[in-house]
Amino acid sequence: MALFVSMDCFLPTHQSQLGFVHHEAKDRSFGGNNIVKFQNASKTPQSLSFASSLRDIKPQVAVQRKGRSSSVQTAAVRHLTGSVTKTQGLRFAVVVARFNEIVTKPLLEGALGAFKNYSVKDEDIDVVWVPGSFEIGVVAGRLGKSGKYHAVVCIGAVIRGDTTHYDAVANSAASGVLSAGLNSGVPCIFGVLTCDNMDQALNRAGGKSGNKGAEAALTAIEMASLFEHHLK
Repeated sequence: MALFVSMDCFLPTHQSQLGFVHHEAKDRSFGGNNIVKFQNASKTPQSLSFASSLRDIKPQVAVQRKGRSSSVQTAAVRHLTGSVTKTQGLRFAVVVARFNEIVTKPLLEGALGAFKNYSVKDEDIDVVWVPGSFEIGVVAGRLGKSGKYHAVVCIGAVIRGDTTHYDAVANSAASGVLSAGLNSGVPCIFGVLTCDNMDQALNRAGGKSGNKGAEAALTAIEMASLFEHHLK
């Protein structure tokens, strides 16, 4: 059975909702088809048509999400990122652990080489040596709070041994560098290797796996640029 609905729709200026009246007394059936008539409850000379009311609707964008569509207002999005080419005026500190120097020295050389390749002047770099990776965090925090540096690179090497000493030092080094950055507000870059054996460490200190010291320096440049140019 088909249902036919006829509508006379008006929008009165003094009424925010449409009121419909169902005239049950006038319902009629023609050939099995039910005809129901809906009328606006109040028609006034000030009524507005739907066509004229569409003029005030602002453009929107329909977004389809997993079978559902929603309308959202368009807006510009800003993307902020650091640059490895804008190094003028940036100063860096490098904290290096003396323990496992056979690994940490090549890591330092890689970091200094990266700074030079990206136009960081030698006089804008200070290298601070500490006994081991455990001591890196406290020194990095002091350097960050000094206000002299835009980023601090932390270099060390922790190699697994026969005891749980490895886990204690590795975890302390990681949390120490993290705390130094959070407390000082200066990016402190984690360049401490935590490897199972010496071969893994040497491969990451200029061997077949690259030089993680150089990678840490590039990260420091980008973060320093981000803070200096966008997050002041």
